[in-house]
Amino acid sequence: MFRKVHLYLTALCAGITSAILIVMSLLYLYLSEKELYDNQFRSFQNDINTIATSLEQQSVISMEWLSKMEARGGYTFYASDNGIPFLYDRLSNSSDSSEIRSLLDACLETRRSDDSVSSTEIGTEDSTPFNTCVHSEFSFNPTGGKHEYYVSVIELNRGASSLQLLVLSPLDFLREQITRQRGRFLLIVIAALLLLTFFSFFFTGKLLQPVIESRKKQTEFVAAASHELRTPLAVILSAAECCRGADAEKQNRFLDTIKQEGDIMASLVNDMLVLSASDSQRFSCRPTPVELDTLLINAYEAFEPLAAEKKLALSITLPEEPLPLCHADADRIVQLLSILLHNAVSYTPEGGRIDLALSHKKNRFYLTVSDTGVGIPPEDRKKVFDRFYRAEKARSAKGHFGLGLSIAAEIVKLHHGSIGVTERDGGGSVFTVIL
Repeated sequence: MFRKVHLYLTALCAGITSAILIVMSLLYLYLSEKELYDNQFRSFQNDINTIATSLEQQSVISMEWLSKMEARGGYTFYASDNGIPFLYDRLSNSSDSSEIRSLLDACLETRRSDDSVSSTEIGTEDSTPFNTCVHSEFSFNPTGGKHEYYVSVIELNRGASSLQLLVLSPLDFLREQITRQRGRFLLIVIAALLLLTFFSFFFTGKLLQPVIESRKKQTEFVAAASHELRTPLAVILSAAECCRGADAEKQNRFLDTIKQEGDIMASLVNDMLVLSASDSQRFSCRPTPVELDTLLINAYEAFEPLAAEKKLALSITLPEEPLPLCHADADRIVQLLSILLHNAVSYTPEGGRIDLALSHKKNRFYLTVSDTGVGIPPEDRKKVFDRFYRAEKARSAKGHFGLGLSIAAEIVKLHHGSIGVTERDGGGSVFTVIL
């Protein structure tokens, strides 16, 4: 299931980012190409202004001058003097003269029929050879033609004489430049799409990892809870069946067994509900300024009779100097101390020792519960806070399901603290809580 979700999320993430990338790339290409065309057109207009001004100042226009202007700008000129072709001799010798003549005629027709083509008029003084000089520039793409052009029509009039000059600027180089730019962008976009797909696959995998781990832990939790509930439930059902036909004395013993196993199940269910509330962010914590030394003294007094019953030496160590108040939830801290002390009493053999201590260093409180019990192997110390995990030596302890330390870890987490376990000198365990 998670594999399909991983692939769907990868496709969704990569698809959205790729669509955005493609749209932005196309938008940039459109603006970039438009800017290139506009710059080329402005450059063409500037050249035409220069040519028109130069033509206006000349009384004689030679083919040599026109040839130089053509070579300088890469243009094609077609001139007519009072309607007489000025360069047809050159066109006649060209292999594509008919194509050029048709192109020039189409340009003139476009200028006459297109109202959007604007003209620029250059005024002259009486001393200049021509009284008026009008030129207009426009883009031209003949139907079925292979090339695009910028075209300018220059008309110079003086009295009854007129000179008409048609200037064509082929855009082959610009189109090649745009084609190369599109090719580069295509390669960049393809590479980016591949990288985005790889990143999306990796990123969504990382996002799903906590969900997968949570699902795995949930499955393990349900399996372990079912296993732990099965044993007391089987004992209860067996005792209830044995009550039938038994005498009063045996029935009382069976009822005591049912009560004992029911208490065990109730304790397990309560612990599971606490962890479930923690998973669903309903594990409340109401921090207030509290005196931790007072909480430790209360915990010590509560467990002293139980320790004496098991012939354990229980001691408490507190700093001599007054301690500052700790911002914590008093009920949760009492619950934490109860879990640690209950484990210490349960897993420490008769004649052992349990020490409860509190210290304060650099704005941190250190709570320690140490015992001389069975201890925890080094390979198990990082796992004892996992749910339903119990070290092998402690599995036979009645009423312990491996949830107490998980609850203790959740309480410490709520207080933004830390909890850890180390080995005590001479054997046993030391649990340290830092707040």
